[in-house]
Amino acid sequence: MNSKTKPILVVGGGIGGMTVAVDAAETGYEVILIEKEAYLGGRVLRMHRYFPKMCPPTCGYEINIRRIRQNPNIAVHTLASVEDISGTSGDFNVKIRVKPRFVTTDHSIDASIPAQLTSESADDFNYGINNTKALFRPHELAYPSSYVLNRDCLSETDTERLKHICPPGAINLEQTDEIINVNVGAVVLATGWKPYDATKLDTLGFEKYPNVISNVMMERLAARDGPTEGEIIRPSDGKKVDNIAFVQCAGSRDENHLPYCSAVCCMGSLKQVRYIREKYENANITVFYIDIRTIGREEKFYYNLLEDENLSFIKGKVAGISEEPTTNNLILDVEDTISREKLHKGFDMVVLATGMVPNTFDVKMPVELNFDQYGFFDGSSKNVGVYAVGCAKRPCDVSRTTKDSMGAALKAIQCINRGGA
Repeated sequence: MNSKTKPILVVGGGIGGMTVAVDAAETGYEVILIEKEAYLGGRVLRMHRYFPKMCPPTCGYEINIRRIRQNPNIAVHTLASVEDISGTSGDFNVKIRVKPRFVTTDHSIDASIPAQLTSESADDFNYGINNTKALFRPHELAYPSSYVLNRDCLSETDTERLKHICPPGAINLEQTDEIINVNVGAVVLATGWKPYDATKLDTLGFEKYPNVISNVMMERLAARDGPTEGEIIRPSDGKKVDNIAFVQCAGSRDENHLPYCSAVCCMGSLKQVRYIREKYENANITVFYIDIRTIGREEKFYYNLLEDENLSFIKGKVAGISEEPTTNNLILDVEDTISREKLHKGFDMVVLATGMVPNTFDVKMPVELNFDQYGFFDGSSKNVGVYAVGCAKRPCDVSRTTKDSMGAALKAIQCINRGGA
């Protein structure tokens, strides 16, 4: 490696961005890895398990974090976002904005301090299922493992309280955004995805009925480090789930919402069916689907579930969900397209399999790129030296994202070695 080689900027610290960073850095290239959240890991870290092996995402995450921590070629900036990108391949000038944590000496703060605060906000890591204190660690395996202070939700009373309960200098409420200007040879966009906004599905009762949850919320309910410590219970009353429905393509393959298939929702729900079965041996589970789409080894995962006597698959799109006010049970209206029977079935809880939306749909990158109508990078940009990976390009799972990221790391290295040509 030429000592004058410029670094590679990786935007996004999820599984895709971390893979690009470690692959490039371990080859000898400098990497600047930025992430808008206060921690690395992205959406994958909020999952309970991967499919089809059903292993926890912390396995791969811990390995990547160790590789990042031990590699001096990687500089990590969290709470960071790109403000501007100018220049050309091999010579990009990038302006990065880093938001403050307001915590200056993390080691001097213990768990008793946040507990004394009354100011709270929805816990974004758990998709708003619970609240978190204004002063918090994002999660138990967060990297960096520092506390973060949510200045926006901090009350005047708690502002004064912090002055008395924190060691001197531990909190600095006067911190402001930091601007970092860097010159890089290539840029990799690993900006990831977010779940489709289920509140837009007005006939399916999300937010209106407490026992209608999304598929990403189910992941947090099943997770040991989640808001219920892994107990899958009804949000309305904390009761165990005896009769649960999974509603596939909730908003997907629908011209009014997401016209495309997100490729992972079927396997995600089949995985969550196993979560339920592990917790509740005799629970009744029904999956309402348009098509069950599995490929490769994933088909066997599906076929094995067909042997479960308490699991039913009904082909039909759910038209509406209502609630029994006295029990908070849910009634689903759906036509079985095979039997042509109109069903009116009751359940304890409903999980909506919402699709994947690229983060670039709402937040455009400050660089000339071509995106399709759904916000995915379509790969046709003439801006050599800028590469997208994973869900910035298309809906895909972890395995496909990591393979894509390895390829992007190689492209970025080749671009730099060619001098940007």
